[in-house]
Amino acid sequence: MEWVALGDSYTAGVFVGEPSPPLGGPDRDGCDRTTGSYPNLVERRLAATPPSGRAVALTDVSCGGATILEIGSARQTPISPVQPPVDGWPSVASQVDRAGLSASTDVVTIGVGGNSLPFGKILTSCLLTGIGQPDEATPCRDAYEAGGPFLDPESIYDKYDRVTREYAAMLRAVHEKAPNAKVITVGYPTIVPEDPTTCDRQDTTELAADIKDVGRISATHGDIAWLGEVNTHLNAIVEAITELSDDTYVDTATSSVGHDACQPRAKKWVEGVCGEAGPYWPNELAVGPLTLTCSGGNRATLVHPNAAGHANTATQVEAAVRTALTPETSQS
Repeated sequence: MEWVALGDSYTAGVFVGEPSPPLGGPDRDGCDRTTGSYPNLVERRLAATPPSGRAVALTDVSCGGATILEIGSARQTPISPVQPPVDGWPSVASQVDRAGLSASTDVVTIGVGGNSLPFGKILTSCLLTGIGQPDEATPCRDAYEAGGPFLDPESIYDKYDRVTREYAAMLRAVHEKAPNAKVITVGYPTIVPEDPTTCDRQDTTELAADIKDVGRISATHGDIAWLGEVNTHLNAIVEAITELSDDTYVDTATSSVGHDACQPRAKKWVEGVCGEAGPYWPNELAVGPLTLTCSGGNRATLVHPNAAGHANTATQVEAAVRTALTPETSQS
């Protein structure tokens, strides 16, 4: 049976586990897939206990930084900061084309959407606009809801509308290439706490950042709450379009409540702006025109799931993949 995994950095793994392909190998493509990613974890579990006794072959072409368009139609230029070529990473074909989707593909999992807002730029904007602001202020939300030249000419509402159209078109492209496949979409985990006041605005392992030549910046508690709303709205878009396409949606947000980036080390499933990562991952990273620095042995994790987060997603994706690959006559 053939399973294809498509997605962005939340699928690829980026700093969890060992790089895959290995560092220095000829197959490195700048996509930052790792052995600790949820597709890799699920693959090993399916190999140990094959669904219906049939082996499952995984093709994982997920890529850090991928947008919705780069899943279904557009080429992507990878952005890995790990051992990039002197001339930069060469562009790669859309993931649909790279994966070789066909009538023989049995199941496709897709985790994408955040980079199409783009959530990373919004987060950085919220960190910057929080400088000198009181906890309850919402300068970032106010600017994005209004739209205009201050942060982004496209308001957050325009972004939601565009992402909705792009996601629907992407699913159509997947179905056209793999007409017999069961398609499973994967939502994003909970990244901020239900009570944003529990976030320490001075802790870079939460939602603060040290920027070279600028100093420490952090989002207000008001904007942290709004970032949670943005994440929830994005998941709702993915879920709604998935249901309209008669596909299966995997909710990772509900199970990860209480394991957000502002939790203590032992509880968090999402690293903060800085956090624990493999030794190959940098502690200094360019974020647009800014340079993010992380100290104390921490790396530039930029609010991505850690090993525990990928393990949680793997449990839910495994269940969905097993259901999709189990003949309907035996499902009861």
